[in-house]
Amino acid sequence: MGGVSEEKPWPDTIRAGDCEQHEPLVRRVLAPNPSPYTFTGTQTWIVGAGRDVAIIDPGPTGSGMSIGDPPDANGAGHVDAILRAVEGQSVAAILCTHTHRDHSPAAMPLKQATGAPIIGCAPLALSDDGPRADSAFDPDYAPDRVLTDGERIAGDGWMIEAVATPGHTSNHLCYALMESGALFTGDHVMAWSTSVVSPPDGDMAAYMASLAKLYDRDDRVYYPAHGPAVAKPKQLVRGMLGHRRQRERQILRELEKGPRVVPDMVKHMYKGLDPRLTGAAGRSVLAHLLDLESRGRVARDADCWRLVA
Repeated sequence: MGGVSEEKPWPDTIRAGDCEQHEPLVRRVLAPNPSPYTFTGTQTWIVGAGRDVAIIDPGPTGSGMSIGDPPDANGAGHVDAILRAVEGQSVAAILCTHTHRDHSPAAMPLKQATGAPIIGCAPLALSDDGPRADSAFDPDYAPDRVLTDGERIAGDGWMIEAVATPGHTSNHLCYALMESGALFTGDHVMAWSTSVVSPPDGDMAAYMASLAKLYDRDDRVYYPAHGPAVAKPKQLVRGMLGHRRQRERQILRELEKGPRVVPDMVKHMYKGLDPRLTGAAGRSVLAHLLDLESRGRVARDADCWRLVA
């Protein structure tokens, strides 16, 4: 997770609801749901400049976002803004990278308004009694077609390929725009913050493998669901891999001092952390511990973790 400001962790220059052109085939509509977990808000990407378009990560509908968000910062009016942006074009597909509630709920009202199918990630609904750092899962997500790794869909002048990237969630997909070398990375890779990996569905080993998978690709630019575009993808992914390995080493150093519980590790590892993000930090530490446990490096007694001799 990235550092955020206590006062306002998002720029004033970006206006929700505006449609901004990023390249000939790519536009963005920002949802009005800024928060410490969504940065400026969810970015809905529109692909296509001809007769039809694809909509990636349609976003929220106004039903609430992350725990602790104010009730007026939840995406109200976002569907209307998307429909204004695609006026005069048909919608060929509504694509979701994953099913957190800041990404997929608007898929159904957009389908009802346009007749377009919902295509992309598999449905997923989990209960999790741990402290959530991001949005809960969308229980109403119902795709018409689930894409697997490497499957493609096409429209007028564009073709999109699914790239499976589990880790942040088990059903996470990125989408590659074949014509331009752009990759829509959802919550898997963002420039403003590292992605929260929250068990039981979030899996650190899968997340690291997915980062390595993207590092081996030759994408030109990343368009994440939150935060600015990434102009140097390999450099960022290399840094993210290094950051996660450094966190793992921090955890092992903490456990060298003796058995520890997660809150105590967070206190020592995340100096000066915004208190609102303590739960997120704990989930990521837990994800690392579960990965280390699967590799035989650590063990636990109830909630207390220790090194394996």
